[in-house]
Amino acid sequence: MALEHAIMVSLAERPGTGYEIGRQFDRSIGHFWSATHQQIYRTLKKLHVDGLVSYEPVVQEGRPDKKVYSLSPAGREALREWVSTPTPIQQLRDDLGVKLRATEHGDLAEVVAEMKRHRELHVARLHLYQGFEKDDYPDPDRLSGRRLHQYLVLRGGVRVEEGFIDWCDEVIAALQKELSASPSHTDRSSD
Repeated sequence: MALEHAIMVSLAERPGTGYEIGRQFDRSIGHFWSATHQQIYRTLKKLHVDGLVSYEPVVQEGRPDKKVYSLSPAGREALREWVSTPTPIQQLRDDLGVKLRATEHGDLAEVVAEMKRHRELHVARLHLYQGFEKDDYPDPDRLSGRRLHQYLVLRGGVRVEEGFIDWCDEVIAALQKELSASPSHTDRSSD
């Protein structure tokens, strides 16, 4: 997915300034597709040049005018077409997995500590998502439309975090077992 699509989704939900879109990324969309405010403004400019968004200038006293962007009819059509196209399977690119693969060339205890650190970070993210779920979607069985779709994305994030935490637990247990069997971990030969 390109940042353009994430911004178009945001504008399909509600018109907004570049600042407001950036805040929406900070609060929600950014948990699943991150972007800096600078990238958002640059992409809005490109979307406008391409005719996919339009804006209304809003005069402000003592400050520069602001632009309130909305999805143009061409943008709605482009978003509709994009939603209907097949999505390729996500390729896993993960530094932690590569480091784990190379553990025999490093310090096993440090790798265990790094796995524990990652586990803590994913537990924190899981708690954040579960807080959103509890506060924003207290009765998911009654959801429909946009609210249901937002909830389902959030549930995907919850499931990913739960899975990652389970994997961290599995890796930590296996590495701690290896560490206790070979405390010096001097055998650094390759298979």
